[in-house]
Amino acid sequence: MLYKAFYGFSMGICLRYAGNRDEAAEVMNQGFFKVFTHIEKFDQTRPFKAWLGKIMMNASIDFYRANLKMAYTEDLDNAEHVTDGELVDRNLNYEDLIKMVQQLPQAYRTVFNLFAIEGYSHEEIGEMLNINPGTSKSNLHKARHKLKQMILNADSRGNGGNFSGGANYSTPIVAIRTMDIQSVFLNKGIRE
Repeated sequence: MLYKAFYGFSMGICLRYAGNRDEAAEVMNQGFFKVFTHIEKFDQTRPFKAWLGKIMMNASIDFYRANLKMAYTEDLDNAEHVTDGELVDRNLNYEDLIKMVQQLPQAYRTVFNLFAIEGYSHEEIGEMLNINPGTSKSNLHKARHKLKQMILNADSRGNGGNFSGGANYSTPIVAIRTMDIQSVFLNKGIRE
């Protein structure tokens, strides 16, 4: 019953970190395994949903660490400069944004989620992922740049500005600033 009741909430968190739905399901199941094996550690004076969300986020980070050997990172000094002013100013569809985030390389996707969605600092991300804060900043910068390129490419394909990624969406795609992305996710009830 617990699994069924919180499946959607947990899958939403894992989808942000995973490269695809199958990977997200694997991470979510690992997270639920931790929930069931450590349920006695749950503090009943605190909200269960917050505890579960933290476990799912940590399961995603653990998955990232296990697959870190193939992750691509670079120092911030070598990163190309992109400004928020270059981005289009319209509304972005949530499902399209998730598809784009899932296409990011794993290192970029993880840092992007931890910084832009979860609200961690680069120093905290560095400690969690065993990378230096400069690498975290570089990965965030590159994630934003890649997202911008995906959005611009979708716009230039002449398909009504939709990002298909293999699917047919009818909602126009646009870019938003990283600080606005958090509100997109928060408005969908991903983090409470």
